[in-house]
Amino acid sequence: MEDFAKALEQHDYQFQKGQTVRGKVFQYDSNGAYVDIGGKSAAFLPADQASLQQVTDLSTVLPLQEELEFLIIRDQDADGQVTLSRRQLEIQHIWERIEQMQENRQTVQVRVTGANKGGVTVDVLGLRGFIPRSHLVEKENMESLKGQTLTASFLEVDYDNKKLVLSNRLATRASSFSQLEIGQLATGKVASIQPFGVFVDLNGVSGLLHIKQVSQNYTASLPALFKIGQEIKAVIIDLDEGRGRISLSTKVLENYPGEIQEKMDEVMTNAEARANKARKLVSEE
Repeated sequence: MEDFAKALEQHDYQFQKGQTVRGKVFQYDSNGAYVDIGGKSAAFLPADQASLQQVTDLSTVLPLQEELEFLIIRDQDADGQVTLSRRQLEIQHIWERIEQMQENRQTVQVRVTGANKGGVTVDVLGLRGFIPRSHLVEKENMESLKGQTLTASFLEVDYDNKKLVLSNRLATRASSFSQLEIGQLATGKVASIQPFGVFVDLNGVSGLLHIKQVSQNYTASLPALFKIGQEIKAVIIDLDEGRGRISLSTKVLENYPGEIQEKMDEVMTNAEARANKARKLVSEE
């Protein structure tokens, strides 16, 4: 009974793994630092748990006698000593910040650290994240992205499983959408030609020039008018950010039905003046 009572006396039940505590560093040693957290024994913080960043001098991040927060990462040992971490606490705070950013639909700047067939690994505020290939704007030469900074939005934030998946494509699309409005004259390049219309790359987002919006006259052949990579100007007639759809029109730039089929270059050269004229007509209506 006496031994049991001594064991209870040594063990401080107010300190448990996963708990955040406040304390003051009072001594350094070659492996870390000793911290007074108000327990029967001093707590220990290993050197590799001092910060998320690499630290050579503990005093720069753990000044003596300055009250700081710590996370208990290991329960008390036989001597009643708990193990602390500042690094894990910083990581916890970053996850909380990321969860808030996802909730607010914010984007983040990430640095590409590696690439494989499935996508790229990225540094997200010090944490490791992943952007799948399908969510990259640049899919063909992913190795060239190493070291580059990309804008990304959050697809999956799972703190329990330490899973962080992002999208560069959606963030780019959202940014581009914020700069677009109905009635605006947009400049882009023909990305593909389909039987029903032409897809136009507008600075990373895709707009559709439907065959019925090409000319006031019937258009028999889109390949006869457009070529892949051709730069064209068109008026935005509809925006649906939720579905990622941009509808375009060149027929509103015509002075008469079929003009774009006869004088494409002339219509494109004077597109800005024609778009302004079209906007005035719409506003007068």
